Amino acid sequence: MTDSYTPPRIWTWDKDNGGAFANINRPIAGATHDKALPVGQHKLQLYSLATPNGQKLTILLEELLEAGFTDADYDAWLIKIGDGDQFSSGFVAVNPNSKIPALMDHSVSPPQRVFESGAILLYLAEKFGAFLPTDPAKRTAALSWLFWQMGAGPLLGGGFGHFYAYAPEKYEYPINRYTMEVKRQLDVLNRHLADNAYMAGDAYSIADIAIWPWYGGLVLGRAYEAAEFLDVASYTNVVRWAEQIDARPAVTRGRMVNKANGPLEEQLHERHDASDFATRTQDKLQSEG
Repeated sequence: MTDSYTPPRIWTWDKDNGGAFANINRPIAGATHDKALPVGQHKLQLYSLATPNGQKLTILLEELLEAGFTDADYDAWLIKIGDGDQFSSGFVAVNPNSKIPALMDHSVSPPQRVFESGAILLYLAEKFGAFLPTDPAKRTAALSWLFWQMGAGPLLGGGFGHFYAYAPEKYEYPINRYTMEVKRQLDVLNRHLADNAYMAGDAYSIADIAIWPWYGGLVLGRAYEAAEFLDVASYTNVVRWAEQIDARPAVTRGRMVNKANGPLEEQLHERHDASDFATRTQDKLQSEG
């Protein structure tokens, strides 16, 4: 067992405290440098990165376009959080919390900023009247599960994911603590999905779109290299649900947008038109040829 830690009377910031992402975290808000955000041709301007929180929005936007909502066309700009893009004056003006994703809606006057992934999902669902049930009971269910994810997700990502995959050293206590919580969350989902095709019943909604990038990615083996450790295969209803959503064409596209790591064929750093996906595929074929 390592020596126990005694907190000081007053905490001070150690910039070199180690661990992944240590260089992009700080205890103060605000901009570190002046830089305006780019603005493309569409009314909806998304500034993001293809983390699970970022994928929520690109998946919803692609689903809206797939459903025929042409006004949902959008520009997606890559925010490189490792380079500190989220601390630019332009980004802070859209999201004072300096976290991706952030959206500017130029279809209204003055343009509306929206930040926090759950808020953006709800904003777009209400704006287009899609992927949110109109029946009061089902709408309430969808919103309950949407906000469940907003509260549960940090325990998976900032808790389990950090200590299992990113901390500079492995510590038994936090890994055990957060593993127990993540497995409890998976059991919550598994029990619910035993009797429901989707999170809000029989209709795919923003609740699924919020939960899937985190928990769907986890049970599909795409997060933290922890599938075996968590025995994700045992959550059969979650796996069924995750595979069902994974097969949706809009989800495949949404996962690619603003992705800057992993296999090249899954990356589309910026998205400005539907043809960008075809161009990306053609570029890959030419590079392989």
